[in-house]
Amino acid sequence: MSAIDIRNLTVWFGHGADRADAVRDVSFEVADGESFGLVGESGSGKSTILRAIAGLVPTWSGQMTVAGETLGPKRSKSFYRKVQMVFQDPYASLHPRHTVDRVLSEAMQLHGVRDIDTRIGRLLDDVGLGPGFRFRYPHQLSGGQRQRVAIARALACDPAIVLLDEPTSALDVSVQAEILNLLTDLRQEHKLTYVMVSHDLGVVGHLCERIGVMQEGRFVEVLSVEAMRRQQAEAPYTRHLLESSINSIR
Repeated sequence: MSAIDIRNLTVWFGHGADRADAVRDVSFEVADGESFGLVGESGSGKSTILRAIAGLVPTWSGQMTVAGETLGPKRSKSFYRKVQMVFQDPYASLHPRHTVDRVLSEAMQLHGVRDIDTRIGRLLDDVGLGPGFRFRYPHQLSGGQRQRVAIARALACDPAIVLLDEPTSALDVSVQAEILNLLTDLRQEHKLTYVMVSHDLGVVGHLCERIGVMQEGRFVEVLSVEAMRRQQAEAPYTRHLLESSINSIR
C-alpha cells in the first residue's frame, strides 16, 4: 500500500487573470517506508507540493491520498497525528520565547499524547540532545540544535510520514551531514516514510531511494538514486542537474 498517492495535482496562487500555476498536473506515489526526494531549481514547485499535502495551500485540484486518507480542503486532526513537517529555517519555525520543553509539550498536548514528561526525555535522546537542553530557548541553541528540536517536535505525536522541506539548507556543511545521518537513523528506528525537498542532489542521494525531478511546476522524470549516481537520466534537464552536481553525489 502506498503511503502517499498523488494524482494530477495542480496548485495555483491568485485568481482569474492573476492566477499562476506553481504545480501542474503532477502524479507520483511513495511506498510505505520509502524516502522520496523532490529536486529542481528554485521556483520549480517542490516546496509547494509539500505545503499542499500539509494543507498550507488551499488552492489545488487533483487527488491526494495520504496515510490512507483522501484529502479535501481541510485536514483532520487525525491527519496531523500521522503526517508532520520539518521546515527549512529551524529558527523561524520555533517560537523565540518558548523553551524546548514547552515546544515539545504543546505539540503533544495538541494531539492528546500521554506521559509527556517521559516522552520529552526520550525525544531529546532520539535526536541527540540530552536533558540539559530541555529548558533552553531557541537563541541559546546552534542552528543544528534548533533543527534537532524541530525534528523532535515533528516526532512528538509519533507520525508515520514526515515531510522535509530543505531541512539542512540553512545549516553549515559540517552540520548538514549530522542532521542527514540523524534523519536516516530515525527513519529506521521509527519506520518513517519521508518526502524530502532539496536543491542539493548530494543531500537527496544520501537520504532517498528515488527522486522526482521538477521543472516549471511539472515532473520531468522519476528515477532511482542509483540511476542518478550512474548518470542514467533520460531528460536533458535532469542530465544538466547531474552534470552540475556530479562531485556532490559521489
